[in-house]
Amino acid sequence: MECPHLINITKINNPFIKEGLVLTSFEFCRSCQNTWMCVHCGILNCGRYVNGHAIQHFQHQQHHIISIDCKELSIFCYICDDFVSNEKCYKHFQKLRRVLQGNQSRISFITKRYEINRKEHNELIKKNSFSNNNKKCNLKVSGLRNLGNTCFMNSVLQSLCNIRLFSYYFTKLPPLTDPSHLPPLNNTRSNHQINNNLTTTNSAKSIINDSDILITEELRKTIILLWEGSKSAISPQSLFTVIRKVVPRFRCGQQDAHEFLRYILDRLHTELLTLTSIKSNNNSTLNRTIVASIFGGILQSEVRCLICQTQSKKNDQFFDLSLDIPQKYCQDSLPLEQSCPLSECLTKFTELEELADTELYNCPNCKQKQKSTKQFWIRRLPNVLCLHLKRFKWNEYVRSKLDVHISFPAKDLDMSSFILSNMHETRNNGGSPFYDLNAVVVHHGNGIGSGHYTSYASHNGCWHHFNDATVSVCSEDTVLKAKAYILFFVRRQ
Repeated sequence: MECPHLINITKINNPFIKEGLVLTSFEFCRSCQNTWMCVHCGILNCGRYVNGHAIQHFQHQQHHIISIDCKELSIFCYICDDFVSNEKCYKHFQKLRRVLQGNQSRISFITKRYEINRKEHNELIKKNSFSNNNKKCNLKVSGLRNLGNTCFMNSVLQSLCNIRLFSYYFTKLPPLTDPSHLPPLNNTRSNHQINNNLTTTNSAKSIINDSDILITEELRKTIILLWEGSKSAISPQSLFTVIRKVVPRFRCGQQDAHEFLRYILDRLHTELLTLTSIKSNNNSTLNRTIVASIFGGILQSEVRCLICQTQSKKNDQFFDLSLDIPQKYCQDSLPLEQSCPLSECLTKFTELEELADTELYNCPNCKQKQKSTKQFWIRRLPNVLCLHLKRFKWNEYVRSKLDVHISFPAKDLDMSSFILSNMHETRNNGGSPFYDLNAVVVHHGNGIGSGHYTSYASHNGCWHHFNDATVSVCSEDTVLKAKAYILFFVRRQ
């Protein structure tokens, strides 16, 4: 974007230009990742997606509005809250870029000197509960390169990749050149095969050719590369090329991570249904795939006419739940330190509501549209519960972000209050109502079309922070402090 504030910066007076990168220890924070420099004073800090010291510097020095990413050499305006594109019009910014480009080795040396010290590292290990078994965090983990505003995709892919049931299936999936070799769908709770009679449909055979676009195949290859861990970062270019061919709106600009998640799960489910036909003993086709087995739950909606009390019930499959944030936590006067419990968002989702006059119920008994109430219940819980927090709201013609912290548990999320406990199917589906946190997607910034996405994911009790190509070990406390946008919980076995 073009920034109107650059014109006010006529000269850059900082230690970089005058002294050739001479910095003192107090001018640098203890993280060596994603280093940003304030162009006003030359101070080096980590970016907002690591420990956020660069943005904290702006908050304390509010006339220091411009920073530069020392590695990517991108210039950022904190007032616009976005990267700028018109800096080439100003010679002093071009000079700064040349200085930084010629001092990359020096920057690397300085940042590594002030890397986290041993005492803090030991505390981090303690918080992650692997001090007695360091092997837990010796897993080789790869990042995903940003292909230009693709952090929305990277954050979702890293979250899905670290859901064990999901990644296990795709790593065992053979190349989809011969769908007859597809593995059978398993019961993901018991790991016993629910059906041995997996057959390939004629339509599946007919669509497998060189010209067809299969996201399933490209995702399979991407997940295998991520789990190999042989590189610090891999490029998801092949997968992204296929995705943008199918959905043109994903081609450019920042996109919504939740919309991408919905799309990728729906698309995988549809492709796998087309590729395989899973038949039960009575020869009827089951509408089940690995996606439905992992993420699929049943939501029951109940609508009641307020005139005659006639009730209508409808059951729908869901792969995720979108939760409103209660209005009392959306006020500008809310204290910064106050959090909204996730349980309150779930309660709001299942509470009885009276529908607006624009949503009148077409009552079959009254034979006309009437006022009504509506309520959601979970009829069947999924094996992986995906919760989307509706942080973006339309306020007249402006879409703003609700930046309140939602407090969520790392373990023992109890969903028993939100299910139809009196239903035979709910009582006897053999699953626990308790869930443990597995992954978190976070949106940084103000606008849905701008900002940045990162994610946290747990593997064998060790948490990692995924910031595109950069991956770092982090503590559980750090994860719980994040302002979550999407939460992934795995059902307790």
